[in-house]
Amino acid sequence: MKNKILIANRGEIAVRVIRAAKELGYGTVAVYSTADEHSLHVKLADEAVCIGGNQSKDSYLNMNNILSAAISTGCNAIHPGYGFLAENSQFVQMVEDCKIAFIGPSSKSIAMIGDKATARKIAKANGVPIVEGSDGVVEDQDEGLKIAKHIGYPVMLKASSGGGGRGISIVRSDEEFINAFERTSMEAETSFGDKSLYIEKFVESPRHIEIQIIADAVGNTVHLYERDCSLQRRNQKMVEETPSPILNDIVRRKIGMAAIKLAKAINYVNAGTLEFIVDPKGNFYFIEMNTRIQVEHPITEAVTGIDLVKEQIKIAYGKPLSFKQRDVKISGHAIECRINAEDAMHGFIPSPGKINNILFPGGIGVRLDTHIYPGYEVPPYYDSLLAKLIVHAPTRKEAVKKMRVALEQFVVEGIMTNIEYQYLIMHNTDFIKGQYDTGFIARFNALVEAENNE
Repeated sequence: MKNKILIANRGEIAVRVIRAAKELGYGTVAVYSTADEHSLHVKLADEAVCIGGNQSKDSYLNMNNILSAAISTGCNAIHPGYGFLAENSQFVQMVEDCKIAFIGPSSKSIAMIGDKATARKIAKANGVPIVEGSDGVVEDQDEGLKIAKHIGYPVMLKASSGGGGRGISIVRSDEEFINAFERTSMEAETSFGDKSLYIEKFVESPRHIEIQIIADAVGNTVHLYERDCSLQRRNQKMVEETPSPILNDIVRRKIGMAAIKLAKAINYVNAGTLEFIVDPKGNFYFIEMNTRIQVEHPITEAVTGIDLVKEQIKIAYGKPLSFKQRDVKISGHAIECRINAEDAMHGFIPSPGKINNILFPGGIGVRLDTHIYPGYEVPPYYDSLLAKLIVHAPTRKEAVKKMRVALEQFVVEGIMTNIEYQYLIMHNTDFIKGQYDTGFIARFNALVEAENNE
């Protein structure tokens, strides 16, 4: 029987997985909500199945409908992409029970370390530094308040099953905590089907460094170095680059080995990302593991030459990694800008609607992952990500210049986007010097607003 993969996602990541699967000669099945009937992933897949209404809970979070689509179309594997059900251990358990391969880690691994609160315990037990926080899930608001007071403000309320910057609130007082607890819990339940939260000390303006790992079922666990994801708005990444401008080879080696140690501790198989914060002295602290492919995986592919999605698929079908740690080398520098449907100059207000016309950038070292096209209607129900613009060049300086040109030549008409905002970032002096942290966007916004008011 020909291998056939159902892609349990939408947008650019669904398109990305479909392409990788087809290059491997596998059949593909897209699922879609009524709002996504005309989305590009539906057009590119070999088959497509409608799984429910516009809201995520009725479609992309509907486990029974997704599994029914997989079974009825004869799929023997499911790729979850990122977000939605990608880190839901209950869903993965259901997939396993149906004897369908899940293109990701096992339900047991996700339950162990995909739950952010449990992940902290595992890291601590394995000697990997962690930020101070709750020992596990916070049962209720009163318990949370006691923990927050003990740790000391500011603290972060974080969804245990979260990811992608959702289900996170930064609070700086008892009053803010009370106001944020229920709201964050509701957001967590809406986004991930799990309302549980944990608490973590909020470290002001660190660097956000993540390590890409991948492991097969025969004991090979490899890291593919780091990505610097410090440029964030509302806890969602905007710009990512690799290698990080701040890591030296000693810290890079230590943090990479810490990531492998944690992955091996839970017998992790497939692709995953371990996220750390790094202080100005080079001290690093584990914060969470994302048990899935990341939005920003293309920059790792650019500097290593390794197709992570293809490796994911091959591992799920029982094949070993096609490389060893000694084979992984960094070549050049890569930057990714996330292009969103939003008014970045006025508080990042979402901007759904019809795209009338598009001009895509191109050239050597320029990659664009997207699902949009002229005439495409951007729905208001999902994440605002339209495209990922990736550049790769021999040096960081050349990569920044290449990104500027690519952004200049990227035109989307009919809706608001953050292309101009990203272009301004690429000209910011601190960014050019690599001197930025997670507080950069807040400071940059103040500069942009001041200029707009002049």
